[in-house]
Formats: sequence, structure tokens, C-alpha cells
Amino acid sequence: MKRADKNLPSMLNFNVHAENRSLFNTPPTYSIYMSKLVFEWLTAQGGVKEIERINRHKASLLYDFIDNSKFYKGNVDREFRSLMNVTFSAGSKELDALFVKEAEKNSLTNLAGHKTAGGIRASIYNAMPVEGVTSLIGFMKKFEADNS
Repeated sequence: MKRADKNLPSMLNFNVHAENRSLFNTPPTYSIYMSKLVFEWLTAQGGVKEIERINRHKASLLYDFIDNSKFYKGNVDREFRSLMNVTFSAGSKELDALFVKEAEKNSLTNLAGHKTAGGIRASIYNAMPVEGVTSLIGFMKKFEADNS
């Protein structure tokens, strides 16, 4: 067997794996495969910098709409806002619940806020296209017009 550095963790030492007939550890193959698919998708989108640009654009569209609305209120100060989870309220628990219910009828799902904090939460992770955010904003405009 070949020599490995004595400071190499056993998990990374293939001699240990060979000595144990690959029974030392079974790598999480499904997780590795899923990571491969995500990395390929990220590369096809233009890489991490391009995904960051798109995510900042999506968040900006939604935050700008909320900030300029007299109906919706953002729940987080600007300097602490997330690019992935935009939280806001329609003004009351009742309107928030109606918003979520009506949004689902319009194929906009999973918008209920945190169990304890309430409100509305739009998760706009990497795979959410810009068109998804613009659809949400279109629904928000209609909901605001119908409930102001």
C-alpha cells in the first residue's frame, strides 16, 4: 500500500477504505449525485456570479414593489434583508391569510410566513425564475386593488 500523510483524516485516506474492503464508510452517493446536477445547472446558467446577479435582480424587483406600496409592509430592515426569503405583510393576520389562500388559487404556493412570526414569505431561491417573481408582483397588485 502507498503511504499517506499521517495527518490525513482517515475518511480521506483510501488505504483505510481498501483495508476495510470499502466498508469503512459508504459515501452519500445520492447527495453527491444531486450536488453534481446542481453544479451542472449553475454552470449552465452562467455560474455563481450570474446567479447572484439574477438573484439580486429578483429581490430588487420584489423589495422595490413592497417598499413603494402603501398596502404591503416589509418585515425586515433594509440592511438585514435576505436575497432568498422576502418577508412582508398585507397589514393584518386576516389579510395575510386571505393573501396566501388567494395566491394558491393562482398557482402561487408556499407563501405562508413562519409559524411563529406569521406574515407572508416569498422564497425566491436560485431555481425561481424572474418570471415567477413578476407573476407574484402581478398577483400582489391585483390583491392590493381588491383589498385596499
